[in-house]
Amino acid sequence: MDMEKYRDIAPFKGEDFEKEFHEFLSHGKEISSFLDSMFSDPRQQGQKELFVSHIKEMAKGVHSYSDFQKTFTAGVIIPAIVKSSVRNFTTSGADELDADKAYLFISTHRDIVLDCTFVDYALMLGGKPLCEMAFGDNLIQNRFVGDLLRLNGGIIVKRDLPLREKYKETVRLSEYFVESVTEDNVSVWVAQKSGRSKDGIDETHPAIIKMLYISQRNKGVAFPDLIEKLNIVPVAISYQYNPNDINMGREEVAKQEKGSYTKKKYEDMISMLKGIKGFKGDCHVAIGKPLSGRYETPEEVARAIDRQIHLNYKLFDTNYFAYDFLAGSDGFKDRYSDLDTQSFLARLAHLSPSVRDFVLASYANPVRAYLREVGEGA
Repeated sequence: MDMEKYRDIAPFKGEDFEKEFHEFLSHGKEISSFLDSMFSDPRQQGQKELFVSHIKEMAKGVHSYSDFQKTFTAGVIIPAIVKSSVRNFTTSGADELDADKAYLFISTHRDIVLDCTFVDYALMLGGKPLCEMAFGDNLIQNRFVGDLLRLNGGIIVKRDLPLREKYKETVRLSEYFVESVTEDNVSVWVAQKSGRSKDGIDETHPAIIKMLYISQRNKGVAFPDLIEKLNIVPVAISYQYNPNDINMGREEVAKQEKGSYTKKKYEDMISMLKGIKGFKGDCHVAIGKPLSGRYETPEEVARAIDRQIHLNYKLFDTNYFAYDFLAGSDGFKDRYSDLDTQSFLARLAHLSPSVRDFVLASYANPVRAYLREVGEGA
């Protein structure tokens, strides 16, 4: 794998990592500010101070982005986020993966940052190698953030490009994904479609699969053979509560009613921090089984991914209640008997009916998807 072709988008590796990590450690003010946002709970102040006092000692064992993930991100930051904003964090499926194989993880996408980092955390808890993760460059507000992402195994997805350049960049990015998995034996995480599933409809965009093949077809690789080599693993990440559910609803309803929505400056960063700090209740990462068999088209692959995601997605009381409320039924009332349904609805009472129903639908749609998969309608 010729890393020079991807040096501007790939995670820092080798000498680049050593140089950039040393530079990163010199940004004491930025690191402190970042840690303040991560350890926002006053009860974590002692944990933050302990971490800061040991950061240089911990850094002595960091020589790659995998070390960085294990030592800092999955080792310290994600557990701190879980402790302050998650009631129960559970995982499934990681134990069935082969530690000697690389996989292309294709997952649901609700949260800008936590989806991929929670997958990494689930892999670490399962004793499996961690993965590289694709991030949109809209998150990179300054060099410090960009360096932090790439030190952490981040792959930069360039979004704001002219149409022709964007196509070429997408092909190059897809080529990187494929070569990482099939040549370097390094796992990669990507979202199942561009942008978050604000409506709770988890469907893989076939274009993602198509671009993987386009990046390789000049090498004479047959589509079914490529899919087999990629070891695609569907992942369903579920949150009992989505801290960004209301602003997502407002954004999507505005698009429907006005035809467009213009994001304010730093809006993505605000959503990212809200997702990190906001209470999420219970969270589950369900890692599926690698796709097997012969697939002839991107649509077949996307459908196979979606089926696993819809069946593996852990449904919470909020999902079942929202489904029943919108359906005007009580078919799942035993699934949310402990949920304070009045408080759940009261939180949405100030919204317009269209936004309220959109938010509720975002919780209900995973139930609808599951029912369709098991043949019980929606």
